[in-house]
Amino acid sequence: MDTFPEIFSLKNKVAVVTGALGLIGKNHCQALAEAGANVIVCDLDESKCKSFASDLSERSIGLSADITKKESVIELRDRILRKFKTIDILVNNAAINDMFENPQAAVSQSKFENYPLELWQKSLDVNVTGMFLCSQVLGFEMVKKEKGSIINISSTYGIVGPDQSLYNKPDGSQSFYKSPAYPVTKGAVISFTRFLAAYWGNKGVRVNTLSPGGVENNQDEYFINNYSKKTPLGRMAKPTDYKGALIFLASDASEYMTGANLVVDGGWTAW
Repeated sequence: MDTFPEIFSLKNKVAVVTGALGLIGKNHCQALAEAGANVIVCDLDESKCKSFASDLSERSIGLSADITKKESVIELRDRILRKFKTIDILVNNAAINDMFENPQAAVSQSKFENYPLELWQKSLDVNVTGMFLCSQVLGFEMVKKEKGSIINISSTYGIVGPDQSLYNKPDGSQSFYKSPAYPVTKGAVISFTRFLAAYWGNKGVRVNTLSPGGVENNQDEYFINNYSKKTPLGRMAKPTDYKGALIFLASDASEYMTGANLVVDGGWTAW
C-alpha cells in the first residue's frame, strides 16, 4: 500500500482526455500532468492539441479524433499504443452543451416544443455514443492488463432537472431555456458508469462519474448571481475546482471505488 502522498501519484501512467481543449478539459489535462501522468490531449483540432500538450509537459502529446466514429477511436488507440504501449486512465470529458447562433431565435428554438431533432441527435452522438466508443476501444486495453480507471464527466443536470429561472433576465424575460439534450445525455453518463463498473469490475477496471457544477466563465452577471444564490457555497465553480477530485478518481487513492458518482457542485444538489 502506497503512503500519502504517493497514493495520489500518476507517475508514468498514460492518461487520455477527450474534449481536452475545453475550459474544464484543459484543467483536467493540467491536473493529470501535475500528478506525473503522460497526458494524451485529444480533441478535433490536432494542431491545437499538440500546441497545448507542448505547454503541459514533455511527457504529453496531442492527438485528434472524432469520438463519434469508431474507426477514428481505433486509430487514436493505435497511435497511443505505438507511443506508450499502454493506456491507464481515460477521462470521457468531450460533450456538447447547446449554443444557439442567433440569440434572438434562442428562446424559441430552445423550448422543448421546438427543439430541433438534429441538435438532439448531435448531443447523443457526442455525449453518449462518444463515451461508449472510447470506453469500448480504449477501455478494453485496460481489461487486457486487468487494471485501469475510467472517469466519465457528467453534470449536476445529470442528477436534477434544470432550473429554467436561472436564465431569467433582470427585466423578467427569458434569455433561453435549458434544452433537453444536455440533461438527458448527462443522466445517461451516470447510468453507463454503473453498467460498465459492474461489467468490468472483475477485470480490475474501475469506472466512476465526476459530476461538476457550473463554472464561472464570463457569463452575464444576472446568471452568475442567480446561480450563486442557489448554491450553498454562494458561488459558481472556478475552472480549477475539479482537479483534486479528478486525481483522486484517477489514482490508487480511490482503488476501492467504482460505479460511484462523485459530485463536486458547491452543494447545488444538496437542497
